[in-house]
Amino acid sequence: MAELDWIEVGDSERITAMAYDEEQEMIFVRFPNGIEWCYEDCPPHVWEEFSAAGQSKGQYIHDTLNHKPHHRHE
Repeated sequence: MAELDWIEVGDSERITAMAYDEEQEMIFVRFPNGIEWCYEDCPPHVWEEFSAAGQSKGQYIHDTLNHKPHHRHE
C-alpha cells in the first residue's frame, strides 16, 4: 500500500484527518483520540461525497461508511 496523503479536517468534531487510497478503494479516518479506521469498498464517488465541502463527516460515517467492511488501521 502506498503511503497515505492525510488531509487535516478542521471543520469536524468527529474526525481530525482523512485519506484515500484510490488503488485499494479505501477511506482512512483519524479520530480525535488518535485511533485510525479504514473503510473498504469505497470507489472514487464515495470518497468524493465524503470529502465534499459542507459534508458532515460524522453523519456520512454513520449513514454510509459504517455499512461497509471496516476495521482499525494500525
